[in-house]
Amino acid sequence: MSDRPPPTPRGFDNWDEIRTAFHVARAGTVSGAAEALGVHHATVIRHVDALEERLGLRLFQRHPRGYTPTEAGEELFRVARTTDEQFAQLAARLRGAGAEVAGELVVTAIPGLAPFLAPGLVRFQQAHPGLVVRLLTDTRLFRLEYGEAHVAIRAGAKPEEPDNVVRPFGRLRYALYAAQAYADRHGLPASAAELAGHSFVGADGGGHPAPFLRWLAETVPAGAITFRGSDLTTLEEAVIAGAGIGFLPCWRAAQVPGLVEVLRPRPDWDAALWLVTHVDLQRSAKVQAALAHLKAEAADWPLG
Repeated sequence: MSDRPPPTPRGFDNWDEIRTAFHVARAGTVSGAAEALGVHHATVIRHVDALEERLGLRLFQRHPRGYTPTEAGEELFRVARTTDEQFAQLAARLRGAGAEVAGELVVTAIPGLAPFLAPGLVRFQQAHPGLVVRLLTDTRLFRLEYGEAHVAIRAGAKPEEPDNVVRPFGRLRYALYAAQAYADRHGLPASAAELAGHSFVGADGGGHPAPFLRWLAETVPAGAITFRGSDLTTLEEAVIAGAGIGFLPCWRAAQVPGLVEVLRPRPDWDAALWLVTHVDLQRSAKVQAALAHLKAEAADWPLG
């Protein structure tokens, strides 16, 4: 048995021509159909003639007063009117859906923001029970232009992908810390000039986008970075466990007992945060409501 789809019936493969014939039947004249469709009257005549030629029958009787549908034309008029009304109803439903805060909302962010984002999005969902929330915390870059997410919260340099709408979303402050257990064993440097001789926790491989990890790679010898990891959460846990001196977000360090601040936060260590949406999505009611909620929630986040 063949898997090929059945052929399209001859003559019914051009909705523009059928719609034109429908408007001719409804208006009774070529000029009336042309005005309703916003096209030149020659386009109307061409569409009707082409459709009749492919069908091999007359849809209209031409006379000085205009066009009168034949029996076949009346049949086409009834079918086309139903189809046109269904398209109009579909368009109205789609416009209405765009005005609702419902359906699926996909938010992507760096993993470190999950403790703030998850509770905030739960509150947003509670205010909009018809919403299904997906919070994707991953190191990979989700492509908004491909519909992989509605809203992205990104850290680092300002995103420059075309057709994205980018708004500042605060700054994530970092400082250099060590566990008290490490300090008890090795002591602590009193300044950046005394970092030599200590062990550090840093990124595995070069070219990390985080500004504080780039500073570390440029400031201490590669051999001094004795514990390496591929993601920030791993590095934070290694510092907390006493592997060496390393960076933590200030808000996170404040929650961990037994951490000692080695060097205070510096502006060049900050990670700028950006709220990113795609231009085709950001005007929808759902995305606008999510953006407003996230900005209000972020005002209370202790990121500094």
